Amino acid sequence: MNVASILKAKGRAVTTARPNATLLDVAKKLGPKKIGAVVVVGDNGHVTGIISERDIIRAVSEHGAAALSMVVSDVMTRNVIACGETSELDELMEMMTKGRFRHLPVIEDDALVGIISIGDVVHHHVAEVEMEVSAMRNYLATG
Repeated sequence: MNVASILKAKGRAVTTARPNATLLDVAKKLGPKKIGAVVVVGDNGHVTGIISERDIIRAVSEHGAAALSMVVSDVMTRNVIACGETSELDELMEMMTKGRFRHLPVIEDDALVGIISIGDVVHHHVAEVEMEVSAMRNYLATG
């Protein structure tokens, strides 16, 4: 299964923020939507970073409540690892495990077209395994 299949099932909506938004602004997006990361886009619409709930917690632990008025560009991850729509599940799992992150923006032709979370990957991987088990059972039953 590839990223395009996952996006077809889950949708392509991506919550974004500007680099000059405050951490409080981002937290107000994360909480109600029950998401773990926001993609940061610049004036040209290109991805300039990603900020996660972990980044916000790290900033609060270092700067206290004052961190909430810090701007996203001070805290975000700038070297964003992304994937494309043709990326396969195994590839995503390896990237996320190796990089120790839980969200991958999906970029095609320099445009942000979606986001994949570790939850999406696990959900679809389990579905793949269940289909394989079912096919194997049917094969063995019909011999």
